[in-house]
Amino acid sequence: MNLGIVFFFAFTVYGVASPYLSVLVRDLGYPPSMVGLLLGLFEIAGIVGPFFIGRYSDSRGRYRPGLFIVLLIIPLALIPLLIWRHILVTTIALILLAFGIRSIIPLLDAAATLLLTKKDDYGKIRSIGSLSFVLTALLLQFTPVLQPHTAFAIGIWLGITALAAMITLPLLREGAIHQPEFKNEIEPTLSNNAGTHPAFPPVFIIGLIIIALGRLSMAPIASFFSLYVSEELHWNAVGLMWALSAVSEIPFMFISGRLLRKYGAAPLIALSMVAVIARLGFYAFYPTMGGAIIGQLLHSLCYGLFHPAAVAFVSTHVPPQKRAVGLTMYISLGVGLPTFIGSALGGYVVEFFGYRILFGSYTIFSFIGLIVYVIFRQSLSEKTEGR
Repeated sequence: MNLGIVFFFAFTVYGVASPYLSVLVRDLGYPPSMVGLLLGLFEIAGIVGPFFIGRYSDSRGRYRPGLFIVLLIIPLALIPLLIWRHILVTTIALILLAFGIRSIIPLLDAAATLLLTKKDDYGKIRSIGSLSFVLTALLLQFTPVLQPHTAFAIGIWLGITALAAMITLPLLREGAIHQPEFKNEIEPTLSNNAGTHPAFPPVFIIGLIIIALGRLSMAPIASFFSLYVSEELHWNAVGLMWALSAVSEIPFMFISGRLLRKYGAAPLIALSMVAVIARLGFYAFYPTMGGAIIGQLLHSLCYGLFHPAAVAFVSTHVPPQKRAVGLTMYISLGVGLPTFIGSALGGYVVEFFGYRILFGSYTIFSFIGLIVYVIFRQSLSEKTEGR
């Protein structure tokens, strides 16, 4: 129950950042190409930061101090971002903001996979985060005060949610989490078993590549869907659309444990990439309110099924002492780096060719990911055990 409360309040931050960060940056006065570069920079900074905070948390065997640090960074970074509208200040502030926001999920996931006695319960706990995301997005869609149409209003909501999440951190009881990874304890283990039990085996790297290709296809959705709704469809429903996508993911988060036991993590990741291709197709070839709604409902597979499968894949192939680093590699290299590349290039695609070409062209990366999956299917076929 306590873990669920921490997840709930932590994900209110994402209920603001995911739908509205691109709107915030656009309202600072930057064109789409610069928005893409700045959001790409945000993602690349989100790769570096979690590695440091994840390694720090693993070494201590505790994740609450790291969560406190990254949540505190968010309101501190917002102050210069909203006060001084200069490209250098914006860049530095977004880097700090990325360090904070992008570190939350790896730390929470690491704590959850180690605290939960039944690993299949992760999807249920994560669905609480999805519910929080939905409620936050709906609140911002319909709130009569501080409507999220300006950078200032969005920044205020980000600061409020980060501080609220900090207040819940004492509920994260870490007595059951693994002991700190002291150097003198692990060096003999590594030297004795390096040949047969590497910390990051080849199958993990292959899986990470497949994940990265699928997330590269998702990059234009993460960075430009909100602008697509407001500028291409001329529809004031950004929060509503993001809430719809989060609602659709909850059922699959909840039943993910059963599906993982039956099919394994890798086939579910492959299925999510098929859904990504379909979702991008609706945005590209059916640019209407109906197409946007259908595309957002496919988030159920693109993320609701994908994320528990990806976390299970990491948990299966990375030992507990490296869990936060392994999950950070997934979030950073598997999600953050592809989103950086996709966002940086996507801004120019939007500026020269429009949103429809952007979404249609990015299906190619999921097709490549599916080809890699087929080639290495046997190596990736291990099913997830409840461990």
